[in-house]
Amino acid sequence: MTGVVVRRWNPKIDGPVTEESLRKKLENRGYSVSSYTYSPGAYFSDHKHGQSKIDAVLSGTFRMGMYGEFVDLGSGDWIEVPAGATHSAEVIGNEPVVSLDAIKI
Repeated sequence: MTGVVVRRWNPKIDGPVTEESLRKKLENRGYSVSSYTYSPGAYFSDHKHGQSKIDAVLSGTFRMGMYGEFVDLGSGDWIEVPAGATHSAEVIGNEPVVSLDAIKI
C-alpha cells in the first residue's frame, strides 16, 4: 500500500501561487488542466477514475481521502491520484475551494 504524498508549493523556488503558475507546473508534467470552484460543504464520496490525475488547490481547504488516509490541502498543495485509486474529497470550512483538476494526457 502506498501512502498519500502531498506536494507543497515552495514560494522561494516557485514564486507566489497563482492559477497561471500552478497550471503551468501541472501542464509541464503532462497533464490537461481544468479549474473548478466547489462550495462549502461539497462532498465527493469514494470514487475512481480511469486515468491518473492530480487534485491541486488554489484557495480554500480540500480534505482528500485515499489509501485509508486523509490529508488537508491548502493553497499550492496537490496530490497525485493514480488511475483506479479509490479516493474522496470534501470542502472543509466556510470558504469555497478553487481547485485545479489535472488529467494525465
